[in-house]
Amino acid sequence: MAVVPPSQCLALAATAPTLDGADGPSGDKYRESVADVTVPERFRGLVADTAEIAERFTAAGHRIYLVGGSVRDALLDGDAPIEAKTDLDLTTDALPDEIEALVEGWADAVWTQGKRFGTIGARHRGKVYEITTHRAEHYHPDSRKPDVTFGDSIDADLSRRDFTINAMALELPTLELHDPHGGLADLVSGTLRTPLDPRVSFEDDPLRMLRAARFSARFDFTPDPDLLVAIGELADRLSIVSAERIREELDRLMLLEVPSRGLWFIVETGLAEHFLPELPGLALEQDPIHHHKDVLAHTMAVIDKTSPIRLLRLAAMFHDVGKPKTRNFVNGGVTFHHHEVVGARMTRRRMEALRYSNEDTDTVVALVELHLRFHTYRLGWTDKAVRRYVRDAGPLLDLLNELTRCDCTTRNARKARQLDARMDELEARIAELREQEEIDAIRPDLDGAQIMEHLGIGPSRDVGQALGFLLELRMDEGPLGEEEARRRLDGWWADRPG
Repeated sequence: MAVVPPSQCLALAATAPTLDGADGPSGDKYRESVADVTVPERFRGLVADTAEIAERFTAAGHRIYLVGGSVRDALLDGDAPIEAKTDLDLTTDALPDEIEALVEGWADAVWTQGKRFGTIGARHRGKVYEITTHRAEHYHPDSRKPDVTFGDSIDADLSRRDFTINAMALELPTLELHDPHGGLADLVSGTLRTPLDPRVSFEDDPLRMLRAARFSARFDFTPDPDLLVAIGELADRLSIVSAERIREELDRLMLLEVPSRGLWFIVETGLAEHFLPELPGLALEQDPIHHHKDVLAHTMAVIDKTSPIRLLRLAAMFHDVGKPKTRNFVNGGVTFHHHEVVGARMTRRRMEALRYSNEDTDTVVALVELHLRFHTYRLGWTDKAVRRYVRDAGPLLDLLNELTRCDCTTRNARKARQLDARMDELEARIAELREQEEIDAIRPDLDGAQIMEHLGIGPSRDVGQALGFLLELRMDEGPLGEEEARRRLDGWWADRPG
């Protein structure tokens, strides 16, 4: 990965347009001038999006800077310019009350929930601006919530940020790059470092250790050796971080292009032991099916194969967590009978501990519990089997099918082709039955009210048993129609015991 050369970045100040002659708050002349100056293409969106706010702050005698991800991503080189940012982070020497006053009348909406931490939020023309007074923070050892003090130094503010690649600032409107901790050089070399000693940084905010996993994975950067040592020493500090914050960071990691990079990071540094111990536990289990790799390596491969859908990736991570508890040695081999059932229970406990919503938890648990269902139909797919598979999967059918396909990581090309062919056959059978009947909404041909009316009974266990009988007929034979369903129901009612 390349970056905009340092010489080009430093030249930005000399080529950037000034605000002289700008048309008041709209800054139209400023925007038009952007097209006429030698500004790298990927900086143009940032220049245009910050023209008006830069004018307001500089006219009031304040300095204001773009910071964080927008600066980092603008410096990263690629095949095409980055898309214009929807959210922009800025820092300034103006105090919170002054920030609020400067955006009033310009912003379409202003929010002040973060004002005591120095942050004022504003929305303007669909973009969100978070503007924060320069800060210097002190953390308590037993909490990740800082005592915030405000400052007037951009360099001091940048020193409190998580990594050097996020500790750069572009001053507005000159576009002068402030990089006191060598972030640009680290972008060039592909190195992940902290501005301060990593022990200080991680003691202050232990969540940064998980962020290190995500950033090293996202950019495929090499962590600084001292950073890795510090994480090994301080991994247990995650205990002071809320489950919700950890969950959010895990979710972000799971949506990366190659999540396994970050997951290997948290396993190898010992971080996973403190919030996701089921993951490193898989490294000890040999998988007799995918015997060329242990279950952890197999799991990583499955995660990377799946589409970047958050709950699907989580299901891929958890799909084999039941194997350690179900391992059994039989006739010189290893079995993991019912590991999907045990794994589903383990998944529920872990997701509840990480404060996932009930809906998210139920979805992932269902995918884990159903992920082997496909393999029970090795001898062919009867209509009855297809109906049951579709009914049990419900709205998760497409995710379940993808998880099943991705669960094949064998190096044996013949076996891989066989599994794909069987899944193709199943999906073809589903499509065929969908044309013939409402397979996605399988229900008995008669509902409870119709059953009670026909049999002349009231609400009771008999109604539930009758519904079960008709549902089994529906699964076995497809739609019967109401007349035939009543005839079958009469026979069942006459033959029932007692």
